[in-house]
Amino acid sequence: MTPFKLTDELLEDIKALIAEQKNAELQTMLSEFHYADIAEIADELEVEEATYLIKLLDSEKTSDILAEMHEDIREAVLGNLTAKEIASELEELDTDDAADIINELPKEIIQEVISEIEDREHAKHIVDLLRYDEDTAGGLMAKELVKVNENWNVLTCVKEMRSQAENVTRVHSIYVVDDEGLLKGRLSLKDLLTTSTKTNIKDVYIPKVDSVNVNENAEEVAKIMSKYDLEAIPVVDEIGRLVGRITIDDIVDVIREEADKDYQMAAGISREVEADDSVWEITRARLPWLLIGTFGGLGAASIITSFQPLMNDYKILLSFVPLVQATAGNVGVQSSAIMVQGLANDTVKGEVAARLIKEFLIGLTNGGAIASIVLLVSHFMFNTPYLVSFTIGIAIILVIIVAAIIGTFIPVFLDKRGIDPAIATGPFITTSNDIFGILIYFTIAKLILGV
Repeated sequence: MTPFKLTDELLEDIKALIAEQKNAELQTMLSEFHYADIAEIADELEVEEATYLIKLLDSEKTSDILAEMHEDIREAVLGNLTAKEIASELEELDTDDAADIINELPKEIIQEVISEIEDREHAKHIVDLLRYDEDTAGGLMAKELVKVNENWNVLTCVKEMRSQAENVTRVHSIYVVDDEGLLKGRLSLKDLLTTSTKTNIKDVYIPKVDSVNVNENAEEVAKIMSKYDLEAIPVVDEIGRLVGRITIDDIVDVIREEADKDYQMAAGISREVEADDSVWEITRARLPWLLIGTFGGLGAASIITSFQPLMNDYKILLSFVPLVQATAGNVGVQSSAIMVQGLANDTVKGEVAARLIKEFLIGLTNGGAIASIVLLVSHFMFNTPYLVSFTIGIAIILVIIVAAIIGTFIPVFLDKRGIDPAIATGPFITTSNDIFGILIYFTIAKLILGV
């Protein structure tokens, strides 16, 4: 299968067909595309054009298109649809996707849309999902699943599964419950096919099954599914009743969103923004960390000023200030990035002291290598006196060690206090290490050179 690529020519052709209302040609063209590709096309159209597509195509396909569209475009398109039209789209979606879309609607029309859904069981499930926070297992789960009672025999089980499977897009697992709906285990399809039809399910089901509580944080659910390579995981309520399931496609979205958030935080953006957000929204997200960097730079400048007598005698020291700052910042970001990634993946084990000692040894090794190069270059290329070159080398070793330790310690410190450690990377570490780096650099120089 050739990957879809939206070209300017294709987009212009589609816009022309919409403008001329050549519905038959438009439907024929779009019938060749996957719904995710059509969603990509819709995101590039004007709202009126995207609405035209949604109204033109069959709801069985447009429901999936809406689920894949960019939130802002989808919200605008839904604003052009009636409550009945929205309801017909939601009826074709799994309950989790339908609940996500309903959550984006203005509060005054949510009840109207739900009342227009003809499948009352589907509507009931959607309303139930709306009770949960979107960042919990309950907010991620779908109600569609296949479950069987432990007291059924295999023949009854197969009949019931056929009925239930009609509403499930893909059957990942068969869950076993008791008469009260409590999750008891899972059923192997192989065992089901190779067992006598009169055998009770309680005699063949597998009692061990991973599950999560409805209130479990979405990130924790992602970690569990990633750790155990699960395609789906059942969700239970506070007393252990099976209430839904989470599939891998929902977890991929969680992982991507968390990665985007951490990437922006590492870049010094304090809130989630996108390229097409307003100037004010982007400014609000960027400015706080830029101000921190500014004050950090002013702090470094004041430190340099306080060592003015030293620089009057050894002006060459000033030439290596950018090197010290860059090295300190880079080392700190490297250390913190590794630590943040480890904390996110739950791979950080053992005592903090042991990690700091390890970082000390890594910093010492890297610092020795870099300092040797700097010492040789400064002495032979810049004709720097040997003692001054030696001073610069020693200072760089200490700067790298301190930067590595800070970059390792800060994420752990924040994590233990319930603060997202991703905030430690980027400007925070870079700025703090700039200040400490300059302070260490000139302090060592003053001690060795005796000024």
